[in-house]
Amino acid sequence: MVKFVDREAEIKTLQSEYQRGGSALVILYGRRRVGKTTLITEFIKDKKALFFLASEESENQNRMAFKDKAAEFINSDLLKDADVKSWDVIFKAVMDTHFESKPVIVIDEFQYIGRSNPAFPSIFQRIWEENLKQKQVLVILCGSLISMMESQTLAYHSPLYGRRTAQIRLKQIPFRYYGEFFHHKNRRQLIEMYAITGGVPKYIELFEESSDIYTAIEDNVLNRSGYLYDEPNFLLQQEVSEIGSYFSIIKAIAAGNSRLSAIASVLEVKATGLTKYLKTLMDLDILEREVPVTEENPEKSKKGLYKIKDNYIRFWFAFVYPNRSFIESGNSGIVMDKIRKSLISGHTAYVYEDVCRERMWELNAEDCWPFHFSKIGRWWDAHDEIDLAAVDPDGRNLILGECKFWQEPVGVSVLRGLEDKAVRVEWKKNDRHVWYVLFSVSGFTQELRQLAETRDDLLLCNDQAV
Repeated sequence: MVKFVDREAEIKTLQSEYQRGGSALVILYGRRRVGKTTLITEFIKDKKALFFLASEESENQNRMAFKDKAAEFINSDLLKDADVKSWDVIFKAVMDTHFESKPVIVIDEFQYIGRSNPAFPSIFQRIWEENLKQKQVLVILCGSLISMMESQTLAYHSPLYGRRTAQIRLKQIPFRYYGEFFHHKNRRQLIEMYAITGGVPKYIELFEESSDIYTAIEDNVLNRSGYLYDEPNFLLQQEVSEIGSYFSIIKAIAAGNSRLSAIASVLEVKATGLTKYLKTLMDLDILEREVPVTEENPEKSKKGLYKIKDNYIRFWFAFVYPNRSFIESGNSGIVMDKIRKSLISGHTAYVYEDVCRERMWELNAEDCWPFHFSKIGRWWDAHDEIDLAAVDPDGRNLILGECKFWQEPVGVSVLRGLEDKAVRVEWKKNDRHVWYVLFSVSGFTQELRQLAETRDDLLLCNDQAV
């Protein structure tokens, strides 16, 4: 079973809402498998809590199931045997009960009830106003369909708009916590695990027992009965209706078409026709739009590139989706050979850049430089690309860096190449201070280490250490 790791900020928020005088309403949502139920279970383990998991059945079926849970919660045979036609009656029975401590009411997968009856958010608004708002109670509405949870509980047109006292959008666990899951792996191996599992607790749980990344992939991904074999389908089919259109877009980006014009060309559609699909995929945290970090107006920049943000989906579309015919015909060994040959260069090396960006924020907080950068990303033009670029506009400081997931140590030539590219970065060119940082999973040559000792503008980050 996966360990409870991270989530300190979310637990603190829930505890703060619990300690609030009177009532509190928290909206907790996020993608499937990200650990919402585990978070709630951890939070309520020492509290008087009514936990109800809604299903995709009808509203009536959910109401009857909730009535039984509530009857058990307040130990009421009267409620259990009652023929209840209204949600209000159930909530009133619960809140008319005397509790020694503040109760917590959790409705998990809340959006399913709203999907079976679109009027349910209005019904719950009435319940909140009439039965819950003036009571000592914490209510948590939890859901995994991001678009539906936002429309039912957070959007301006929702009947519940403005009622919440807090909202938590649960994200994937950052890489820095991976050592708590995989105690016996070195940093390179942790990065390999993160490159596939991407901070999703359920995926981490599946990979925990595997001796190496390739065994984990073979057992959990290329196995047609494996949990992860068809995971992107499951993730998308509940969120979107035209799943084929979304798959085509992700496939095009996975194949290296990152500009809007290139994606449109591959799909043989007008670029304007892709806007709503791309926005939906970004709202779902599957895609992100990048611009060079030095751009003054990112939203208006014509240099925007689309990349797959979700590590597992990026991997799946690169190695599984194009090769499903081999897997379905029982020739997964062929696919495994392709993965062994190209996983590092075609996937892990790019994820490593994200790991390094996360580490950069930590270094920033540790006062590693005599200033604090406010933005970090990549930089590119028509000819060159730099893995890391961070800017401190007020102090006119620019940090440039490279991230090398290589088998051999990084040498001086990488630094010299970075310095050459730095000349072509136009940002505040006539009045700036440039700093350099190099990341490597295989260490650095002695020549480069000696050079770094003589320069205060160069930082070497060695990820080779266990």
